[in-house]
Amino acid sequence: MTEPLTQLERRVYQFLIDFLAENTYQPSIREIAKKFRIKSTKTVSDLLHSLESKGYIQRDESRSRGVHIFGFAAAGSTQPVPCVPVAAATDGAPLKAERYITMDRRFLPSDDVMFLRTTDDAMSGRGILANDYVMVSPSARAKDGDLVAARVAGQAKVRTLTHRGATIVLEATTAAERPIEVGPSDDFAILGVVCGVFRPYVEKEPEPPVLESENGAA
Repeated sequence: MTEPLTQLERRVYQFLIDFLAENTYQPSIREIAKKFRIKSTKTVSDLLHSLESKGYIQRDESRSRGVHIFGFAAAGSTQPVPCVPVAAATDGAPLKAERYITMDRRFLPSDDVMFLRTTDDAMSGRGILANDYVMVSPSARAKDGDLVAARVAGQAKVRTLTHRGATIVLEATTAAERPIEVGPSDDFAILGVVCGVFRPYVEKEPEPPVLESENGAA
């Protein structure tokens, strides 16, 4: 996910998707301002700049409608989901996407979901293999028994979350992987609850992003 969006940023981002799906071109800054009753066009420009810096869009400021939504597939019922490399999830810095997978919104439990690629077969007992894309919801509240993505001692892990008193335990389904016990002073953060798995059999290299023309054509 990428850095989380504010409530207004999320509303503007969704408006960009819906407007493009309906009109085949992006709204102008003034149209965005009118939609959200924002008096200053600079405020809208700042919102778009924030969406760009957080990895959701790319802008061509020389064009009045020069916004490209990463992963958009020209349908109002879809949403581009960021794929975060494992290395980016282990350093504690804001998460940045390396590519996007466009998904039907009906399969997304929340708007802030992201994909994280697994590196081992530790959760094969729950149908997750190395190199699978696990869908992670950062806003979901993790509870005992949930499958979570977590950062532990500088490594990203997908494990089952349990508690033993004050100790957090991350358990695998394979005997070869020992449970990971996490204490209060350990380097640990839950990145989100796993809510789906995507396993491509054929992949193509991600194409470099392109900017849309003013009438919405790439």
